[in-house]
Amino acid sequence: MLQIRSLEKRYADSPVFTGVDLQARPGEFIAILGESGVGKSTLLNCIAGLDEADAGSVTLDGVQVFQLGEEQRARWRREKLGFVFQAFHVLPHLSVSQNVALPLLLLQRPDPARVKHMLAVVGLEGFDERLPRTLSGGQLQRVAIARALVHRPALLLADEPTGNLDPATAERVLTLLLDQARAEGAICLLVTHSQTAAARADRALHLTATGFEPLPA
Repeated sequence: MLQIRSLEKRYADSPVFTGVDLQARPGEFIAILGESGVGKSTLLNCIAGLDEADAGSVTLDGVQVFQLGEEQRARWRREKLGFVFQAFHVLPHLSVSQNVALPLLLLQRPDPARVKHMLAVVGLEGFDERLPRTLSGGQLQRVAIARALVHRPALLLADEPTGNLDPATAERVLTLLLDQARAEGAICLLVTHSQTAAARADRALHLTATGFEPLPA
């Protein structure tokens, strides 16, 4: 269970957002929309404990993120979070399988069978030794999805993951992302500008300076 209560972030004296409240269950997919500059990416960073919030709390499976020390928080992220970004962030000098295996290696839990399984479910079976420069944008994002879910995170944070893809590829990647997150039982928070993506969500919320509002029907 994810619980966000009265979350607030400020830069100097200017509020980015205040009063953000959210509760989400395993397997739930929530789309977060909002105008540029409202703080959608900042919100994800606060949820991940990468940015400090100025008020409020983030609790995942009973652990309050802002009560953790720096090293504890880093370990918590490795164990509990998966990330998918618009820019892929696949390491160019590592093979496809090495990129996917990275979260397990950081946790000192190497599992080649799990890596092969994740490559198969994202449609990249046989791509193990390929380097990222030989892949298309859609294939790179599938590598990123496999890497984000390989260690079975409780929470998947996706920041405009289809923003660099053409519409047809974006639709396929989005379907894969949602299907696999649900299959793994992860809560998925998707930041997007796409109304099409939002329409696929269990809930779609509009982030404003004063918290979440439901999207109009």
